[in-house]
Amino acid sequence: MQRSKSKSAFDRAKGLIPGGVNSPARAFGGVGGTPIFIDHAAGPYLFDIDGNKYIDFIGSWGPMILGHAHPKVVEAIQTTAIKGSSFGAPTEMESQMAELIISMVPSIEMVRMVNSGTEATMSALRLARGYTGRDLIVKFAGCYHGHVDSLLVQAGSAATTLGVPSSPGIPKGCTADTIVLRYNDIEELKNTFNKMGDKIACVILEPVVGNMGLIPPSSGFLKELRGLTTQFGAVLILDEVMTGFRLSAGGAQQLLGIEPDLTALGKIVGGGLPVGAYGGKKEIMAKVMPSGPVYQAGTLSGNPLAMAAGIVVLTELKKNPPYEKLEKYAQRLEVGLREAAYSSKIPHVINRVGSMWTLFFTSTPVTDYDSAKLSDTKMFSKFFWAMMDRGVYLPCSQFEAAFNSITHDDAIIDLTLKAARDSFAEINS
Repeated sequence: MQRSKSKSAFDRAKGLIPGGVNSPARAFGGVGGTPIFIDHAAGPYLFDIDGNKYIDFIGSWGPMILGHAHPKVVEAIQTTAIKGSSFGAPTEMESQMAELIISMVPSIEMVRMVNSGTEATMSALRLARGYTGRDLIVKFAGCYHGHVDSLLVQAGSAATTLGVPSSPGIPKGCTADTIVLRYNDIEELKNTFNKMGDKIACVILEPVVGNMGLIPPSSGFLKELRGLTTQFGAVLILDEVMTGFRLSAGGAQQLLGIEPDLTALGKIVGGGLPVGAYGGKKEIMAKVMPSGPVYQAGTLSGNPLAMAAGIVVLTELKKNPPYEKLEKYAQRLEVGLREAAYSSKIPHVINRVGSMWTLFFTSTPVTDYDSAKLSDTKMFSKFFWAMMDRGVYLPCSQFEAAFNSITHDDAIIDLTLKAARDSFAEINS
């Protein structure tokens, strides 16, 4: 494929924007080469500025569960924009959005809108600390919760060691109260709570991980986590920025049968516009200012355009649940990818939950950050570009989840699997 215009656009951007992108995930650092620049999108497709067409398995990193440029979402944004794009004052749409979220996610009794998933997790942490009067945070290696200072912690350290900042600009003091554990390690979790459970304010995790590739929880892990946090009076926070409204109408927590104290939301909740939310039990949420002492604010929180788009998407998901269809097509894709990889004798593992999945280039089961890191990233890069050249746009890192939308039907799956078979044959030749 010809991508000269994207290359020129990237060269221009690098002189204006750090690294040429406004988020590192877009820079193609994990696969090399030049990122493509998008002109427009529709349904399951992206179109770049060179006129190339791609089947999109990123969906803006998750929000586009209904496909790109869904007519109802576009109409809602246009209709709302005519009335004004921001007021800095309450609107009835904010309550409508809150009612939808509360009706769909059983653990959420009260909710506060913010502007991003990072804001949602950051605010939930502050609230948990304010509610419990404790300082310690438990997170899991490989789980990403946005660029929050206290959560940007190096992964893979020994059990119960306190965190070391993984980015310049973060003082050691910001992560001194962050404990990093191994995802899916029940014994490590038990030992940590037995040693310092009365000092732990909260545990935050992705119930189904999407940020070290797709990794589901092991049997009993979430149940043990819920039991320990309840026993020791710690707040359990589920980061459902990716999984919320995607794996079921009530998110991963509904699918997996776990009830957190607080939930962080983003992506789908805004219908593709910048938005986030955090919510949970009334007794905890009542501590948020102005009803309580824990400060959190945002000029554009509850922005009418974001509310309009999000209301349309959540209403559609509630009235016409697409989850059986999403499961059917994603399962067919999983089986086809596995068969294609086996035929080419390429070591691989496919992890999938619903419409989220990752193809790992490793022969070892991927259950945590350490096992994910065993993947052959060079082989992934070759596969990524082989698929790109055949018109399939995958996440540009081995350690990111892919997403299906309801527009990824049988015809799209057929095209994708043909591209995969040809790509496996190419990289194995």
